[in-house]
Amino acid sequence: MTGRFDRLSLNRFSPEDKAVGVAVSAVVAGAVGLAVLNPLAGGRAEAETPARAAAVAEQGTASKASSGMTAEQAGEAGYKVPPRAVQATEVIKLAEKQVGIGEGKGKQTKFHDWYVSTPHAKATAQRDGGFSVKAYNGAQWCDMFVSWLGAQTGVKNMGWDAYTVQHASWFKKTDRWGQKAKPGAVVFFDWQGGNKGGIGDIDHVGLVVKDNGDGTVKTIEGNSDDEVQKKVRDKSEIVGYGYPDYAA
Repeated sequence: MTGRFDRLSLNRFSPEDKAVGVAVSAVVAGAVGLAVLNPLAGGRAEAETPARAAAVAEQGTASKASSGMTAEQAGEAGYKVPPRAVQATEVIKLAEKQVGIGEGKGKQTKFHDWYVSTPHAKATAQRDGGFSVKAYNGAQWCDMFVSWLGAQTGVKNMGWDAYTVQHASWFKKTDRWGQKAKPGAVVFFDWQGGNKGGIGDIDHVGLVVKDNGDGTVKTIEGNSDDEVQKKVRDKSEIVGYGYPDYAA
């Protein structure tokens, strides 16, 4: 299924939707230091609130503040643990444990439940048009799954989002974008144009497990036939990869 989140129909964003999202993103990002695009160091610039805790976490792992989050601040921001040095293998193992988890009533998953509970959901909803965070419930959730992995493990600069195009754009803007299939990388797909497509054409997202060395990549993806699945994808389907800050 497509990984795009459309606030109205849950189908593909129109060019007008994309333009609105980019415009809103630029305004909000200017106010919060790209916080709305990556909760790794925190989400929104407000006084001592969950949103401010998210802002500390989202501004990027280069931020000294990210290493100083308390467990309480991290929890308010949506993390299970404060941002920390994490090996890619830890994230992959957590992803593997989710394989087989599918949708429940109303196409809801625990990944929806988590995302909607975070202050970051309010930031992305504002960025993409000002809709209620309740609109995320039952929506396409491949990016919520990837975001959940980062929040559960505390990976720095993995980014949290529900809209694949915005998530990939953040990786690009922060110089964490490339064409190499590294374990633990966030992989973005375009089912129509494949590797000839651009970031604005991205449909789906997953996590790289391994480059098979034969032109294919082993992945784990949420919202694949309505559940978390292991996949083998041809590189011709891949637009690019986002690289979190994993421990060496």
